[in-house]
Amino acid sequence: MGPAGRSTRPAGPLGRLRTPRRPRIWFEILLIAVSYWVYSLIRNAVPEQKAQAMANADWIWEVEQRLGIAVEHGVNHAVNSVTWLIVGMNYYYATLHFVVTLGVLVWLYRRHPGRYAAARTVLFATTAVALVGYYLYPLAPPRLMNGQHFIDTVLVHQTWGSMASGDLKHMSNQYAAMPSMHIGWSLWCGLTVFALASVPWARVLGLLYPTLTLVVIVATANHFWLDAVGGLACLLFGYLVARLCYGALPQGLPRQVPDDRRGATAPPAAAPTPPAPEPARSTEQPPAEERPLPSPTGPGPRGATALTRASPEPAPAPES
Repeated sequence: MGPAGRSTRPAGPLGRLRTPRRPRIWFEILLIAVSYWVYSLIRNAVPEQKAQAMANADWIWEVEQRLGIAVEHGVNHAVNSVTWLIVGMNYYYATLHFVVTLGVLVWLYRRHPGRYAAARTVLFATTAVALVGYYLYPLAPPRLMNGQHFIDTVLVHQTWGSMASGDLKHMSNQYAAMPSMHIGWSLWCGLTVFALASVPWARVLGLLYPTLTLVVIVATANHFWLDAVGGLACLLFGYLVARLCYGALPQGLPRQVPDDRRGATAPPAAAPTPPAPEPARSTEQPPAEERPLPSPTGPGPRGATALTRASPEPAPAPES
C-alpha cells in the first residue's frame, strides 16, 4: 500500500494480471489443449529443409568435437547394448515428457494456486520461443545424420508410441532438434518442484528428472548436448517473461489466493454496538410539594430561613 492507503499495484491490464485470483479449471484445460495444438501445428508446418538441417548437424558435431564434449556416439552405442535399459529409455522419451509436465501443472493448480499462473507462463513462453529456433535453425538429430553411424534405437527395438521414427515420423517435424523441449520442459518441472516442494525427497526428484532426461535424449540419439543448452536458454527467456508480467518469479509469489468464487465471500465484520443514549433532561419544574427542600446546612441565613419556613410552629403552652 502506498501513501494514504492507496495500492501500489500497477493499473490497467498489468495490474489485473498481477491481481491474485484462483485459476479456473475448465479455462486452464482448454488453454493447455489449444496451446499445445497450435504449438504442434506451427512446429510441424516448418518447411522441411533437409539439406540445411544436415549441414547444421555436421557443424554442431564439429563444434562439440572441438570442445571435447562429442561423446553422444559412445553413449548411444553403450546404452543400446543393454536391451532393457534402452527400451526403457525409449518409452521414457516418448511418454514422460508429457505425463510429468501435466502432473506438475495439476500439482501447482491444487497446491500452489497463487503461483500457478506465473509458472504456467514460464512454460508457455519457453515453448513459444522454441518455435523461433525451429524456423531459424533446422537441425537433424544425431540418429538421422549421414555417415556417423548413430543407432536409431526406436527403429531397432520397435518401441511403441514414439513419433520420432518409423511410420509416425511423418506426423512430426524431424528436423526440429534445436532447441530441445525435452530439456526445456524437464528443467521447468524439476526447478518448479525443487523450489516449491516441502518434502526433501520430492526436491531430490526435481533435480534428478532433468538430469536423467539429458542422459535419455543423448542415449537415444535424439539430441546433441548443445540442443540441451538451447532448451536451457528458452527456459531462461520464459522466466524473464514471467518476471516482467507478474513482478516476481513463481516462487516469490504467495502460495494461496483469496477465495473469489461467487457466493463464497467472507461475512462483513460486525458493526460496533453504539452506546446507550442518555435519558433526556426535562426542563419542566416539579410541583412545589415535590421539590426537595434545601439542605439545612446550607450557608448563610437563607438556609436557616428556609428551614424555619418549612418547620411547623410549636403549639402554645397551656395556661396554668
